[in-house]
Amino acid sequence: MNPRLARLLMRLYPRAWRERYGEEFEALLLAGRGGLRTSANVVWSALSEHAFPTQGAEMHQSPVTFVAITRQPSAFLPMAMSLIALALVLGNLGSDLIQNGHILREADEGTTAHLWQLLMVGQLPVLAFFAIKWLPRAPGQTLKVLALQAGAVLANLAVVFFSGVG
Repeated sequence: MNPRLARLLMRLYPRAWRERYGEEFEALLLAGRGGLRTSANVVWSALSEHAFPTQGAEMHQSPVTFVAITRQPSAFLPMAMSLIALALVLGNLGSDLIQNGHILREADEGTTAHLWQLLMVGQLPVLAFFAIKWLPRAPGQTLKVLALQAGAVLANLAVVFFSGVG
């Protein structure tokens, strides 16, 4: 394999991986035949290494505590979306009760209902990303976060169902 191509392919890997395996990997690439199949395999492996880093001594950076995982944007963003949706519904119900003494049923769902729907559906892709990324790394803590999120979704659905606005 061409030395320039070998260095370029090696640079696709994360820095921590290159620091640990770089020289050895570059020597392996230079000793091999190379070709399109080898290059495609190296590119795929580099992308995989970015998504799921090698579990090694100093490269193991995945948080193992529940608190550390909940600080990941893909974990707290859906929870925040659920809580905002719940606040919207409860605020709308509270406003109806204060102004009218009862919950209003409107023909048009209104802005609050549309925002609630967008928030509830919008968190699904983020949750899917979270589950795909963190289940292999920390299954116990990930399942706890997903259970907490399921509780938030059920709280939203319960308020909508029992208030009769849904």
